[in-house]
Amino acid sequence: MMFIPPGALVAGTPPDRWPRIADEEMPGEQVVLQGFYIDTFPYPNEDGAIPLTNVTQAAAATLCAEQDKRLCSELEWERACKGPNNTTYEYGNVYRADRCGTGAAPALRPSGFRVACRSEFGVRDLHGGVWEWTSSSWGRGLTRALTTVRGGNAAAGELVARCANAMGRTTDQESGVIGFRCCAGRKNEAEVTLQIERGRKLEYRARADSTLVQRIFEQLPEDARADLSRPDEFDADRSWVWHPIGNEELVVVGGCEGLGKKPACGVFVVRQVVEAPQVLAWISSGYYVPSVHADADPRDLWVFGGDSLGNFRRLVAYVWGRVSVGPKERRVPKRPKSTKKSRKR
Repeated sequence: MMFIPPGALVAGTPPDRWPRIADEEMPGEQVVLQGFYIDTFPYPNEDGAIPLTNVTQAAAATLCAEQDKRLCSELEWERACKGPNNTTYEYGNVYRADRCGTGAAPALRPSGFRVACRSEFGVRDLHGGVWEWTSSSWGRGLTRALTTVRGGNAAAGELVARCANAMGRTTDQESGVIGFRCCAGRKNEAEVTLQIERGRKLEYRARADSTLVQRIFEQLPEDARADLSRPDEFDADRSWVWHPIGNEELVVVGGCEGLGKKPACGVFVVRQVVEAPQVLAWISSGYYVPSVHADADPRDLWVFGGDSLGNFRRLVAYVWGRVSVGPKERRVPKRPKSTKKSRKR
């Protein structure tokens, strides 16, 4: 087993970092944990062994108890993964698919197969293989009784391979991709407890706050610089509050420069954090004053605009804390029906 010394865990993901799942992770809160031991590998904790799967949480806890051990809490698991420097991934802050073989469906493989898949504390194979039962309930605002599993693998490797990532599963589930590892020592009682706040998808707020607009133009994105030749003339005369998921609030600031001349219009998507607002995206609406509408899925918005070729719309999608902007979409004119009558033979 590896000893994890007492220390501070920065639990979850701070709001200014991504990928991030705001309604499933603590917002980078410091939690002080006492020291404990954790198995180097998934059970049976042997280099070269295939991890045991198809066990319920209770069966996993029993197998740990037979060795005078216990299931790890999810924050103990996260501390063992993040190491003394609280890195995003066990190997650092930059995603490397090759380190743990992440970015694919979870699969059984011998423990220790990927030598570089280890945390700074020396704990191995936390990602890339099977998910692992913990002793922690899924404290994310749900009434349904779920238990947290950690680790594992999935196609969204950059997201799932993070030490903060987790899933909720029913305790009686037996799965070929869920195993476990054991801990020892007095259990840390700290747990993830999130109050989930969900606002309306999109709320119109009229003119944007002048201080916010000033901070936006202090960090103007390159694509906005290319579109706005006179940013000091930009009139932010409209704004919206966007809630794409629980515990995430973004501000959409819209306006134009050069109205009455050669206008350049669009919207900024901004996340307000304590230090300074983060400009997540600029979406040009061409010559037209921007109009913003929510889609059925709250994670998607449509920005409507127009240029010399006519009207268009652009999809703005919220993806795990980031914002992606789609291309211009235009209506294809319907082909007129033929007026010729068919000839009778």
